[in-house]
Amino acid sequence: MADCPMSHEPVENDPIADPPPLEEELVAYLDGELDAQAERRIEQLLAADPTVRETLRQLEHTWELLDDLGAADVDETFTRTTLEMVAVEAEEEVRQVTAELPRRRGWRLAMQLGGLGAAALAGFLAVALLRPDPNRQLLEDLPVLENLDQYEQVGDIQFLEMLREAHLFEKEDGHGT
Repeated sequence: MADCPMSHEPVENDPIADPPPLEEELVAYLDGELDAQAERRIEQLLAADPTVRETLRQLEHTWELLDDLGAADVDETFTRTTLEMVAVEAEEEVRQVTAELPRRRGWRLAMQLGGLGAAALAGFLAVALLRPDPNRQLLEDLPVLENLDQYEQVGDIQFLEMLREAHLFEKEDGHGT
């Protein structure tokens, strides 16, 4: 797997791989980007370790070679085509974002309507389950109300008890009401 160019594992002597932290510090040392404490630490490492000195020498040599290369000459056509490519890419990005807006708005509207529907359902269920039904007592008293005319003819409760004891309230299946 280490020999595979598509591998994400660092390969020895691979110039594309991230340099070790010491090399990064040595480059910062050469550029004069370190604070005084870090600079003293690098100088102590250079004095004590010949491998670090050799690494610094190789980095200095690389910097000298880069200075010898010089800057590339770029004409106006390169600048114009580069700017055109950036403009085309930005225009494509704007087109994509603009094309996604109606879908996002629709999704947002659907989510809002779904939330509103869920809240309405929860409110309805809470009222239906927690609030007492005012018609429940009427339904329980319905048999009495249906026979109210007959009950008004009874003078007192003792008369009704006498009729019950005579089994006059039993239905045809033999059970009383």
